[in-house]
Amino acid sequence: IKSRQKKKKLASLRMMAARMNLTPTKIVVSLVALVLVILVLCLESDSELISAQSFGPSLRSQKVFTKPSPHLWKDIPIVPPDTNQKKVLVTGAGGFIGSSVAYKLLERGDKVIVVDEMNDYYDVRIKEANLEILRQKAKEMNEKDGAMKRRLEIYIGDINDHDLMKSVFERENPDYVCHLAARAGVRPSIQDPLLYVRANVQGSTNMLNYSRDYNVKNIVVASSSSVYGESGSTFFSEAEDVNEPVSPYAATKRSVELISYTYHHLYNMNITNLRFFTVYGPRGRPDMAPFIFISRVTRGEEIEQYGDGSTSRDYTYIDDIVDGVIRAIDRPYPYQIFNLGKGSGTNLGEFIELIEKHVGKKANIKVMPAQPGDVPFTNADVSKARRLLGYEPHIPMEEGIIKTVAWFKETYGEDGEKMFG
Repeated sequence: IKSRQKKKKLASLRMMAARMNLTPTKIVVSLVALVLVILVLCLESDSELISAQSFGPSLRSQKVFTKPSPHLWKDIPIVPPDTNQKKVLVTGAGGFIGSSVAYKLLERGDKVIVVDEMNDYYDVRIKEANLEILRQKAKEMNEKDGAMKRRLEIYIGDINDHDLMKSVFERENPDYVCHLAARAGVRPSIQDPLLYVRANVQGSTNMLNYSRDYNVKNIVVASSSSVYGESGSTFFSEAEDVNEPVSPYAATKRSVELISYTYHHLYNMNITNLRFFTVYGPRGRPDMAPFIFISRVTRGEEIEQYGDGSTSRDYTYIDDIVDGVIRAIDRPYPYQIFNLGKGSGTNLGEFIELIEKHVGKKANIKVMPAQPGDVPFTNADVSKARRLLGYEPHIPMEEGIIKTVAWFKETYGEDGEKMFG
């Protein structure tokens, strides 16, 4: 009976949509426009920051997670990996995570198509160096196989440029998309929220449109642990309510998760969103705390500690993140969200002590007030990714710091004297 009632309701909705001349594309565009309008209205209010308290009592579910919850995912069918060689379009592959993922794809024999606008959020020379590493890897793979394959194609441009992206899809015909391009950073998003809406929400929606139009088999989209906001959980779970973001950056990432579901629902697309937890390691972003602290302690410069040092992050080494991304690419789940983290937190004080220990110098610390938009701690429950992706983080915090310090000194000199000016 319930099934017949549901079918009748769907039929009525279809008839109503037909009378109003609403195509699926128009419906999606309207939904996206609604999300954008809500974000703009919120972000352009008189308040510098809007908290949940602005709307009265918190809307967050009272359910919190004090331990990993593998039982929640035991009934979800496991999708086996597709082990065939792939043609993967990677957006944002001039960046830290994107270049690392593209490198691994090349290493295992896949063809990689790179699209990156190479914006100046941080020094473009770092991104150019990342792309050169990819070129060298593609050349190395050709020499290894004794073949001259076109393993790597690089396009410099904005994913919101429809003409560019149409030509890329038509020329390259990728069957997989790994969408990592985004404007990153909690604090900068507070200063220029509309830039983040355009880059993250509009850009991601366009990538979903292109993927639909060109029959992409599987789309993996970068999300962020920032969507958890001021969660009361000890272990952040994909099952908890995340509809109270505390920064524009987090709001855009959550918006993309919702839009991804809409595209899956309307067009039966395979889409996976990955919530990254504070990624660090070789070639790391220079605006992130691990790079900044290692650089400044190495050079004897002052570091700024926001708050009393008790804030905690689930710092996750880049190799573990790349492994999780590759596993998601290979497994075309209809629609899923996964945490990718280490599964344990490190507080800021301990983090600085590890850097001091392995750099071999004492940090000159300036204590600063806590920053708007920052959350007190993050800690991933990775039980869902463990079961459905076979994901298992291997690199403990101290080993990751040792590897990152070694890379930094090899790249920039023992005292950081080779740093870009």
